[in-house]
Amino acid sequence: MAGDRTAALKAWTNDAITITDTDHSVILSPTSGASEQGLVFVPGAKVDPYAYLYKLSGIAEQGTTVVITKPILNLAIADPRPLDTFTADVPGVDRWLVGGHSLGGVKACTYATDASVDGLVLFGSYCATDLSRSGLPALSFVAENDGLSSPKKIADASGNLPGTSTAVEIAGANHANFGNYGTQPGDGESTADDDEVQRLLTDEFTAWADGLDR
Repeated sequence: MAGDRTAALKAWTNDAITITDTDHSVILSPTSGASEQGLVFVPGAKVDPYAYLYKLSGIAEQGTTVVITKPILNLAIADPRPLDTFTADVPGVDRWLVGGHSLGGVKACTYATDASVDGLVLFGSYCATDLSRSGLPALSFVAENDGLSSPKKIADASGNLPGTSTAVEIAGANHANFGNYGTQPGDGESTADDDEVQRLLTDEFTAWADGLDR
């Protein structure tokens, strides 16, 4: 599913971030200086990695370098490359978080077993990997009107996350609101404002990540 050009241009023209393209990733870096924190983000199945530029640009603007993976055949769940394929793109990062949307989040949960990972962020997703005893900090964004990774489906799988995990529901949002790639078969109807979704993702992520320092 191709990304929306208008939304992507908001990121490309944002002077507060720098976007770098590699053969296997798209990197969003804060222009204010080197970042000590990084997020490896895995796209949903068949979704263009560039479809996430706008929604993740605020996180980068606030100081976290975001590495969006380019899954082989656009299907992350079957991508055999290890996490360090992507973390190596940004040397000098002290703390690595992993996350993803939909089946990309399922893949991120497998990356979360890596000893170098300090946190997990799910965007309309859930874990099939049991991380309940890992002690790993986790943040789960749940879209109220998600017809694919529904709130019930996410709740049913929540036992695979540590008990200290934080869940944030986005009112009126659907599955496709985590990116910008148009409608998706089987999804619910969105009544959420796109810019408000981006701001909420940015603010909630930043507050949660800042709390990891305590």
